[in-house]
Amino acid sequence: PGLDVATASVATLRFDSGAIATFSATCILNWQHRTGLHLFANGLAIEVSDRDVMIDMGRGRQPKGAEGDPVWREDRDFIDAVRGLPNMIRTPYAEALETHRVALAIATSMRTGAVVALPASTAPVTLPTGALLRREPVAPDQQRRVRTLGVEGPHRAGFFDYEEGPARDGEIRLDTCFTGLSAGTELTFLKNTNPYLFSSWDAAAGVFREGEPAMRYPVPFMGYMEMGRVIDSKHPGFHNGDLVAGTWGHKTGHIVNPDADLVVPMPAALDPLLGVFVAQMGPIAANAILYADALMYGQTPVDFGAGVTGKRVLVWGGGTVGLFTALFARAAGAAEVVVAEPSDFRRHIASRLGLQAEPEDQAWRLAKSWGSDANRGADLVFQTRAHGGSLHLALRALRPQGTVIDLAFYQGGLPETRLGEEFHHNGLGLIAAQIGRVPPGLAGSWNRARLSAQTLALLGTQGPAIRAHMITQVVPFDEAPGFLHHLITDRPEFLQIVFEVPS
Repeated sequence: PGLDVATASVATLRFDSGAIATFSATCILNWQHRTGLHLFANGLAIEVSDRDVMIDMGRGRQPKGAEGDPVWREDRDFIDAVRGLPNMIRTPYAEALETHRVALAIATSMRTGAVVALPASTAPVTLPTGALLRREPVAPDQQRRVRTLGVEGPHRAGFFDYEEGPARDGEIRLDTCFTGLSAGTELTFLKNTNPYLFSSWDAAAGVFREGEPAMRYPVPFMGYMEMGRVIDSKHPGFHNGDLVAGTWGHKTGHIVNPDADLVVPMPAALDPLLGVFVAQMGPIAANAILYADALMYGQTPVDFGAGVTGKRVLVWGGGTVGLFTALFARAAGAAEVVVAEPSDFRRHIASRLGLQAEPEDQAWRLAKSWGSDANRGADLVFQTRAHGGSLHLALRALRPQGTVIDLAFYQGGLPETRLGEEFHHNGLGLIAAQIGRVPPGLAGSWNRARLSAQTLALLGTQGPAIRAHMITQVVPFDEAPGFLHHLITDRPEFLQIVFEVPS
C-alpha cells in the first residue's frame, strides 16, 4: 500500500532490427536475488550478472567470476572521476540517458496499456572521430578532457578519455605533439598475447605470478615514446612553449612533475619528431652498450661505448632498438658492425643508414669468418629480436667465451633455442639488458636521464638519417585505432610508426 512502483513487471521490447527482449523486475523480496542480462544468438548464450559472466557455445558452460568486489570498484571509479583523477567509468552519459528513456517508456506503457515507440532521434549521437579529438584551447586553470589510445579488447583498439585538472606547483602541463608506437609490446595487447594479461610481476620476489593478471581489458593506457609542448609551467626549470620528451603514453595531453619523472628538454636544433626516441627507445639501446662497457671494465669509469671499441659486433634484429644499438656501436668505434635481419625491407633501411645488413643465416656464417681458427666469431652479439631461433643463431655466431647481450622479451618462450651445443662447448655468456636496470654497480653514476643524454648526442649527428629512413609512417592520432587494426590484419611492412596529435 502506498507504493508507486509495481510489485512485479515484465516489459517486451522490439528493436528496429527485429530482435526482441523482455525486461522483468520484482521488489517482493527483501534481498537481492538476481541482477543480470541474458543474451541469445545463433549458437551462443551469454549470461552476465553483477558478479560473473557465463559463455555457452554448445560445449558446456564456461563461467568466469569477477575479480574483487565489482560494486566497490564501480564506486571507486565514480569517486576518482569526481575528484578529477583518470575517468575509468565505462558508460558514457549519453548511453545512461538512453537507458533512462527506456525505463520511462516502460513506465508509460504500464500506466496506459499502450505500445510506446521511442523515436530514433533519441539514439546516442556518435561524433566523427576528428570532432572527438579536436583539441580546444584550455586556460591554465581549467579542467580539460584528455583522450588516450588503448585497447578495448582482443583485436579492438579504441579511444578512452578522462578529466584532467590544472597543474599544481612543481608540475608542468603538456600538449602531446607526437607519440611513437612500440609495436613489439603494444600489439601484444591487441593480439591478447601480452604476459601481463595472464600473470603479474612480483617485484619483491622477482618472479611472475601465473594466473594473477596484472592487466585486464580494457587497457586504456599504453605507450612510452612521447614528445610534447609545455602549455602551463609551474616548475622553475621549464617555460611555456618548451618542447620536451617523456614517457606519458598515447595521450593528447599530460601533467608531469619533472622532479619525480623523466622529462628531457629537446634541443632547438633537433627535429621535434625525433623526440619520440629520447626518453625510452634510445635509452634501451644505450643501456645495452653500457652493459658491454661493464662486461669489459666492470665499475671502472670509462667513456661511453668503450666496451665495443675495436670489437666485432653483430646486432640481431633490424627494428628500432636494433638499429639504434648498431648506430651506437658504430659511433663508439666498433671494428665491425653487422645487422642480422630476415626482412628485406628492414635490411634496406639499415643499408640506407650506412650499416651492413645480412639475412640471419648469412650473418652468423659471416661472423664465423672473423678472427683466427681457434677464436672465430663475433666478440659481442646484441640480440633484439624476440624469437628463439634468432637467439640460437646469435649464440652460434659468437667466438668462444663471447657474450650475447639480450634486449628481447620472449613472450612466446624459447622453443627453438638450444643450449646443448655451442653454448656449452664454447663457454658462452648470456646477459639480459633490461631498461629497468643499469649494469650492477653503475646505478650511482648512470640513470635514465644520462642514457637519454647519450641518445640526444647520437641524434645530434644521425638525426636527419634516422628521421628520413627509420620513421616509416606518421599517422594522424584520430586514425590510430583503424591503423592498428590494419597492422595486425594486413601486416604491412613498417619500422617506426609515429602518431601525430592535432594541435
